[in-house]
Amino acid sequence: MCGIVGYIGNKDAMPVLLDGLKQLEYRGYDSAGVAVLIKGKIRIAKRSGKIKDLVAMAENRSELDNANLGIGHSRWATHGAPTNINAHPHQDCMANIALVHNGIIENFSTLKEKLIEEGHKFKSQTDTEVIAHLIEEYYKGDLKDAVLKALKELEGSFALGVISSNEPEKLVCARKESPLIIGIGEDENFIASDVPAILKHTKKVIYLDDGEIGVLTKDSVRVFDSSGAEKN
Repeated sequence: MCGIVGYIGNKDAMPVLLDGLKQLEYRGYDSAGVAVLIKGKIRIAKRSGKIKDLVAMAENRSELDNANLGIGHSRWATHGAPTNINAHPHQDCMANIALVHNGIIENFSTLKEKLIEEGHKFKSQTDTEVIAHLIEEYYKGDLKDAVLKALKELEGSFALGVISSNEPEKLVCARKESPLIIGIGEDENFIASDVPAILKHTKKVIYLDDGEIGVLTKDSVRVFDSSGAEKN
């Protein structure tokens, strides 16, 4: 099983993400990566190998520091070999969107062909990158709505964490047949594929149901069903 962790709040996101990935090492993986949003730009560090190798890379990248929003992932290769370019997070053409994904998109080849015909450029061999380009295709100023529309085209399983440089105070997540939780903190919130990733920070957790989507800010958590209706 792959691992997901995400953070939005007032703290430096990188230590939270890297520690969260370390707590998920028991799941097994062959590559890892993080994306943080800082000064209006998404910055990514990812590579094949161990999380300690990612940590060493991040320590030499000062531009990753002091971000308050980010997502991280440890990958067990399914579509595409365990290479640096196939490691998550993945982005859209304009590098305005970054996402991490657990699960398998069964119709990704068909979707990829369609998106290429529409002018999208792909960098990896993964099924995951298709989702980033779909969200880009549907993005009209609201990340949650774009994610909802993209998800309707996917066949298979997924747990997602998504950020956009156009909405720097928002972290969107969703799940279908792959586990994902939301952690509730004080002036900060989290997502993770399993509780150990965020246990140091909070014990208050929401378990997303199949088809649900979450929208997190540092001060709030809202959950919607697959039709976009907000749940109480």
